[in-house]
Amino acid sequence: MSSSTAVPEPGPNPADRTHAAAGGDVDVIAIAPDPAVAEGILAETPLEDIFDEGVYSRAQELIARYPMSRSALLPLLHLVQSVQGYVSQEGIAFCARQLDLSDAEVSAVATFYTMYKRRPCGEHLVSVCTNTLCAAMGGDAIYKRLQTHLGSEQEPLGHNETAGTPNEPGSITLEHAECLAACDLAPVIQVNYEYFDNQTEDKAVALVDALQAGKKPAPTRGAPLSSFKGAELQLAGFFPEDERQYRTDVDGPSQAVETLRGAQIAQERGWVAPVAQDVPLPEVEKK
Repeated sequence: MSSSTAVPEPGPNPADRTHAAAGGDVDVIAIAPDPAVAEGILAETPLEDIFDEGVYSRAQELIARYPMSRSALLPLLHLVQSVQGYVSQEGIAFCARQLDLSDAEVSAVATFYTMYKRRPCGEHLVSVCTNTLCAAMGGDAIYKRLQTHLGSEQEPLGHNETAGTPNEPGSITLEHAECLAACDLAPVIQVNYEYFDNQTEDKAVALVDALQAGKKPAPTRGAPLSSFKGAELQLAGFFPEDERQYRTDVDGPSQAVETLRGAQIAQERGWVAPVAQDVPLPEVEKK
């Protein structure tokens, strides 16, 4: 005897409906969504303007830096994240209005780059490199350990999920990241895009525990640690005007001993790269 299924599945059983309802984190609801989800979706309701005059002023300052206004879209999206901790539909509409673009054009950019978050982010974004070398050196194990440490054995924290209340002090959003360009210091973690090199499972656990306790551990190199929103404001292109404050908040050594070791050995041993010879290009057969 056959019985119906919620959505189409292999086999003889009929389905109650021909689609699965879209999740809460998608931008475009399915063509035939759950009626409760679809209610009001076609209404021409303007989105609330949640940005104050200071944000508008900064937006205009960004736009003025570019000969073509639409070139300011990437920093504008960072500006939105510095206010909200993610890029909301209101943020999409705000950027579109400033640049005379459609919401669809802005959404296409915001959904292309992983650095723009479509769900509220924690006070801190913890990115664990799980690309080939970091993974082999322990990155995969670190990520799995943090998943269960920030979540539980039964319900590990997932990619781009947050432990705690987003935007609240001590909240952490965890993500596995592609190459973070620090293979000589693998495995690496970034917190709000600042580097913590040569990590282990225990070091990573101690790091997130400190973040949850309201502390700001010093990165291995680079600028002092800020919140995710603070880092986003810097990525948008806004820094302290006072030189001393700039040096305190933003500037910091980015090189590492391991990174420079090859150049140091070459200098000690007098190694130099061969000078490239000017060689004429081969003739291309005309067609």
